[in-house]
Amino acid sequence: MFCCLGTVRRLCLDKILLQCILQSRTLSGADAINALRPFYFAVHPDFFGQHPKEREVNENSLKRLNGYLENLQKPGFRSFKPTQLTFYVREREPNSSNVQESFSASGFRAVSFTLHTRDLLSTVLDILNSCSLSTEHVQSLNSQPHKEAKSTVNRPIKWDKTYYSFTGFKDPEEELEQAQRVETTLMSWLDDNEASAVKKLKKSLPLRKELERLKIELSQELQLSDIRWQRSWGIAHRCSQLHSLGRLVQQRPEILQNVKGRTVVFTDRSGMSAAGHIMLGTMDVHHHWTKIFERLPNYYKLQKRLLLLEDRISQLLGGIQVIYIEELQPLLTLEEYYETLNSFYNKLRDSRLPFHPRSLRGLQMILESDRYAPSLHEFGHFMIPTVCDPTALQWFIFAKAQEARENLKRKEEMLITEKELIDTSTERFSLDRLYKEPSVSSAQMIDCCKRLLEESLPYLQGMHLCVSHFYSVLQDGDLCIPWNWKN
Repeated sequence: MFCCLGTVRRLCLDKILLQCILQSRTLSGADAINALRPFYFAVHPDFFGQHPKEREVNENSLKRLNGYLENLQKPGFRSFKPTQLTFYVREREPNSSNVQESFSASGFRAVSFTLHTRDLLSTVLDILNSCSLSTEHVQSLNSQPHKEAKSTVNRPIKWDKTYYSFTGFKDPEEELEQAQRVETTLMSWLDDNEASAVKKLKKSLPLRKELERLKIELSQELQLSDIRWQRSWGIAHRCSQLHSLGRLVQQRPEILQNVKGRTVVFTDRSGMSAAGHIMLGTMDVHHHWTKIFERLPNYYKLQKRLLLLEDRISQLLGGIQVIYIEELQPLLTLEEYYETLNSFYNKLRDSRLPFHPRSLRGLQMILESDRYAPSLHEFGHFMIPTVCDPTALQWFIFAKAQEARENLKRKEEMLITEKELIDTSTERFSLDRLYKEPSVSSAQMIDCCKRLLEESLPYLQGMHLCVSHFYSVLQDGDLCIPWNWKN
């Protein structure tokens, strides 16, 4: 008995010594941040200002990544769950790695990977390798200051299983193997997070009611078509923005006479959007908002010129309709979009393409400034780069015209199916709300809802469910689940 206790005590001391040695080989929190600089630069939301879908995905994934890194630095951290993350990075040539990659309509590369490491160094290397970023600076960072420590521990040490039996400590090797084998399932995640989501949701209910009241009052008073938010700000933040607008209405009611029938969007900058919505920058003060409202008559004149320009482009391209899809395209101001259209129109006019009048009526196209080759979207509209060669554009449209018409027809059917499934799922699970992120396509939403309806999910009653690319509980209690959740 005493021999066993002595052995255990010696093993405990040996483990403490080993941990001290191993800590000298790992990265500190500051080292990890420095090592991840190339990654942060590639995915930082501020670089996706004109791409709201990608920006939102990266913002949410960064929050979850930071939480993972913070947990790794907590003393005595033992609880461990694999974390799946998705980031959009700048487009480049696809690689041959086993990391799951796809490309968004805006041309950014979507990278998905799962973190299941237990130390900062391995985590940093996993992140950089998953995004195909160099790790040389990490290796040099880890080798230079700790050369002596590395020579001390030159072989991996494995503890005998009896050590964990006697001490009650968890075997990290066994935990890691188990975590790698087990993937997060919808049921297990809901079981673990339902209580937290319910608590946050109940806490947010008074603010949700306040938000709805403010939105209805301002919409009626100003005769607005709608009030929206470009990004997923919390309920408290949204209430604050509506209160600010309400104060401006009281102080300067005369400048708000030209907003009837318009949509107000709270976003990162002020102006008028390419879709004709009034944008109010959340970081701007009343003075900036006042200027925007005073300039509305000029914006409306520019909007009429923009519509005429779209018609002229349509006439040059056989009647194809030029559209702007707010959910799929970068957030552009009216001025930026007008310049894009004008540049494209001048190029078409000079090329004199021989399109037969009205031969392409019923088809649609959008203009994109960050692509180099034309493509056809699954919803049937052409995505045309502003720098596209007119001759190449002509042949591409001719070759894909019939496929585009078929896709447009399927789009209408798909949107109807999507709405029916959302309504059915909302009723079946007694959800308060079911919605999706802009980056989730209709096809993905349909697949998700069909699979949900095959399950029994009592956890969802009265909840707000968002279909996304990852698992998360938002600050106001909304449950986020990936569209391709596992059972």
